[in-house]
Amino acid sequence: MKKSTTGKKFFKKLYKYRFFLLMLSPAIIYTLIFAYYPMFGIVMAFKKYNYIDGIWGSPWNGLNNFKFFFKSGQAGLVTRNTVLYNIAFILLSTVLQVAVAVFLTEIRNKRFRKITQSMMFLPYFISWVIVGVMAFNLFSSDYGFINNLIKLFGGKKIAFYTTPSAWPGIIIFFNLWKGVGYGSVMYLAAIMGIDTSIYEAASIDGANVFQRIFKVTIPMIMPTMVILILMAVGGIFKGNFDMFYNLVGNNGLLYDYTDVIDTLTNRALLTSKDFGMASAVGLFQSVLCFVTVVIVNRLVGLYDKDYTLF
Repeated sequence: MKKSTTGKKFFKKLYKYRFFLLMLSPAIIYTLIFAYYPMFGIVMAFKKYNYIDGIWGSPWNGLNNFKFFFKSGQAGLVTRNTVLYNIAFILLSTVLQVAVAVFLTEIRNKRFRKITQSMMFLPYFISWVIVGVMAFNLFSSDYGFINNLIKLFGGKKIAFYTTPSAWPGIIIFFNLWKGVGYGSVMYLAAIMGIDTSIYEAASIDGANVFQRIFKVTIPMIMPTMVILILMAVGGIFKGNFDMFYNLVGNNGLLYDYTDVIDTLTNRALLTSKDFGMASAVGLFQSVLCFVTVVIVNRLVGLYDKDYTLF
């Protein structure tokens, strides 16, 4: 009797919220098709894939697909590079995005604020292919703007494309330049949602603009900040292939400082055409990302449960 009553309540709720569910259905269908359905392809990580037999007909290969990555001699290097780059991206991006969001809210001239926001938002829509061309025109030894400027002032040209140690800074710069405007939107929305009476009370108490920022704005958007950082941590073992490939290309001289898991896998896949190996590396990344998110989420929960994702 209890189960029957529960079932009736469930279907009543479905009928009551049918229009909301209908509006939600495109997102659900999209997620099922492009996020959950491809998960069946994980089985390729444990098979010796061939075109004739397909995914399900190909023979099992055990853990041999994982051996390539760990026996390549580059597993430690590319994993370290991937993690360190992502840590730098997350920390620096968060600081800059919050700073930009706060800066925009403090601008009183609405027209100037809109123009500034649009200019900061624009780089997000520029393709990494175009960014790669821009980088070449800046850092090329023969035609680069920076080297021509150095030469103009009597200095010695810098061979950026044969100087690996220069590229971590270059890559981090372009990542921040391209993403800071778009990333600040969430923080800007969170700041706009803060009750203005809190700022008025702080002003009455004599708080200056910096005190309002650090005593009111930052604490109020902290939950949003933590959630976005947790979501970013979910990809800490995944490199932005488009960015690294278009900025560095196949320049082997820079690999020690710029090679990440995704670029190594791409080169191996182009050479060997081994899809099972590529699937194994992708699964390796996904498992590590999942474990990292669970651990970080747990640590955040120990500090404050309201800040956790789940």
